[in-house]
Amino acid sequence: MSKGLGITLAVVGVLVLVALLVGGSYVSAKNQMVAKDQIVKTAWSEVDVQLERRADLIPNLVETVKGFTKEESSVFTEVAQARDGLMNAQTPQDKIAANGQLDNALAKVLVLTENYPQLRSSDQFMRLQDELAGTENRIAVARKRYNEALQDYNTFVLQFPNSIWAGMAGFHQNSTYFSASPAAQQVPQVKF
Repeated sequence: MSKGLGITLAVVGVLVLVALLVGGSYVSAKNQMVAKDQIVKTAWSEVDVQLERRADLIPNLVETVKGFTKEESSVFTEVAQARDGLMNAQTPQDKIAANGQLDNALAKVLVLTENYPQLRSSDQFMRLQDELAGTENRIAVARKRYNEALQDYNTFVLQFPNSIWAGMAGFHQNSTYFSASPAAQQVPQVKF
């Protein structure tokens, strides 16, 4: 009887130890997933702040350009619509898409400077263009940090045994990466 009781207690002890190890692994993995998810959200927040900063600069830039180029109203309408799309977008996917449209619209405004040399001599325009360039750099840095945080999160969630715990805890892969626009992927043609 004592030998059977000893074996039973040993089996129960091993089972309790295994349960504690598995439970500890789950809790540890879940805590890391929560922390990594929060890092992704913080990185997205920084992207969002920089996109909003750029959107706030655009009306001043457009008004300055309008003063020199009265007949380019279709470009300004496109910029206004793209800016509204960005400001009204709710999800990261929608904001990424709206940001691409705004990038294209802004490129058209900046091309206008080639057609209107007096615009380049405007101090206000040059100051706004410098601010916009600085903001674009901040956006690029924020996008990079966001993509890195998202990659770290996705890698952790997809690794074994974290993938098991992620499924149980409701964490899933997030594929909302910023990527280069198709226009940016084409090699520019230089002609002399």
